[in-house]
Amino acid sequence: MKRIYLDHSATTPVDPKVIVAMLSYFSDKFGNASSVHFFGQEARVAIDNAREKIANFLGCKTTEIIFTSGGSEANNLAVRGFIEALTPYEITNLAKLRNYESFKPHIITSAFEHHAVLEVVKELENEGKIEATYISPNKEGLISVDDVEKAIRSNTVLVSIMYVNNEIGTVQPIRLIGQMIEKVNGKRLIENRNLYGKMKVESGKNSNSQFPISKQISNFQQPISRVYFHTDAVQAAEYFKMNVDFLHVDLLTMSAHKIYGPKGIGLLYVRKGTPITHQIVGGGQEYKMRAGTENVAGIVGFGKAVDIIQKSEIRNPKFETNSKSQIQKLQTKLIDGILKNIPNSFLNGSREFRSPSNVNISFINAEGESILLNLDMEGIAASTGSACTSGSLSPSHVLLSMGLKPEQCHGSIRFTLGKNTTETEIDRV
Repeated sequence: MKRIYLDHSATTPVDPKVIVAMLSYFSDKFGNASSVHFFGQEARVAIDNAREKIANFLGCKTTEIIFTSGGSEANNLAVRGFIEALTPYEITNLAKLRNYESFKPHIITSAFEHHAVLEVVKELENEGKIEATYISPNKEGLISVDDVEKAIRSNTVLVSIMYVNNEIGTVQPIRLIGQMIEKVNGKRLIENRNLYGKMKVESGKNSNSQFPISKQISNFQQPISRVYFHTDAVQAAEYFKMNVDFLHVDLLTMSAHKIYGPKGIGLLYVRKGTPITHQIVGGGQEYKMRAGTENVAGIVGFGKAVDIIQKSEIRNPKFETNSKSQIQKLQTKLIDGILKNIPNSFLNGSREFRSPSNVNISFINAEGESILLNLDMEGIAASTGSACTSGSLSPSHVLLSMGLKPEQCHGSIRFTLGKNTTETEIDRV
């Protein structure tokens, strides 16, 4: 029995070209990139080359890329690393600026983020370090730009919204949210200038002020005085625009094993000037932002996987693998086939604003776990949702956030297609 793999959102097979690029770094090119001798410098050059490829893909500087062990670590660094980078002086000064007795940074995120973001936000909230707002998507699984804007407060410092949802594949309006945040920051800059001007006058009347005038005037440009924007783009890189200036993001997360690269390597893009502090201490690797000997083979593989995407080998019909449009045709065939032939089934999430690889369908009066086991016995690999929680019997937090009932959530199955998925396989499914 030929097995069919339709769980590409959980992980993808490593592209043969990526394997070839990595192989020598498991054998003769084994050096530690921190070493000054030839073997170390050979590894350093390999890392630099991969970093340059990825920077070109994201449209950023090489110094703005921090390699991590994967998407979850990168998300932790983006959220906790950002909050812990805010200095006590910045927080105290903004409290005085806005007439607060105390100031607690405010984070906005969505109710259906990946757990690697949600759990960090909840943990920071429980520690008393932040306030948080969780925005629910509409019934189509989409976040409203207006809802994000309405949630912004004077103490909002970070917005974190995922690019493509890992369970239902809906594509969020990241660029529009980023543009809205830039407008908010423009207004906030003017407001802060006016407030600091007022503080200057009041401080002049009180020579014993604990905030020197020079600091008051300069602090309208303090990092905490604006809203920063993070997106978890782990599920987006294969099919959607990733240029950070186009998206208007300050922080962006990627993972290699979602784009036919190796497991155990990811990255966080950090725009220059964005507050961030390390979460792992030790050596000075990754611009002192992520201690530990670099995973040279993994980084090389990551760079090659990105290089393949950038050269459109995944998207171009002239190549042997599926293009985006071909995958969309297979997606359409699978959705239509299931909905037409199986009563009491429905698609979860928007059909229009959706990743071409994702098909998430609920079956009424059926248990997803039972369906999954039966599919597996037929040689078909799928999942009930996020790969990180698919072993859980709890209803999907993503589907619950969209307003589905627990029994509807329990009957959901996620099929995710890949560049090597065939029409014959879809027919069999």
